[in-house]
Amino acid sequence: MAIKLIDEKLKSLQLFEGTLFGDERGFFMESYRQDELARYGLKENFVQDNHSGSVKNTLRGLHFQWNKPQGKLIRVSKGEAMFVEVDIREQSRTFGKYEKFILSEANRHILWVPPGFANGFLVLSEWCEVQYKCTAYYNPDGEGGILWNDPELGIDWGCSNPIISERDRKAMTLRDWLAKPESKIFT
Repeated sequence: MAIKLIDEKLKSLQLFEGTLFGDERGFFMESYRQDELARYGLKENFVQDNHSGSVKNTLRGLHFQWNKPQGKLIRVSKGEAMFVEVDIREQSRTFGKYEKFILSEANRHILWVPPGFANGFLVLSEWCEVQYKCTAYYNPDGEGGILWNDPELGIDWGCSNPIISERDRKAMTLRDWLAKPESKIFT
């Protein structure tokens, strides 16, 4: 088995670990294998791969796509980051709750984030590269963001002054998102 399930949170988020095969030359790891993930119920069709690089204390998120919602299969190939996933599905019994995960090149964890979650991460290492597969193409007209420091969510990022984009600085609160008709897509 190249990929195994090691944790499941909020009845949707799944954390996997890839098996590393190594010797004096280096290592090999299957980071995606459709048949093994399907054994855990993940039968998604991925249509786009993304790769980002960020310096320490960069915070990206909390992002989601409401028009053509995206599920994401995420891993860190270089460095380390803390991922925060917020359930924004209004009818979910875990609505408004979040989970944190540390993904790194050392632990080889792979995180499945289904549509209906706002995704964000904080870079913990000097440099971090994140790679993720998406179930829908990026649609700039259907993207949204929840404020990283929304007081009602109370997320402790462990960093009081992160490096953040202007777009993320101006994101809406979860309460503001719920007031929008588009929010009903995740019910």
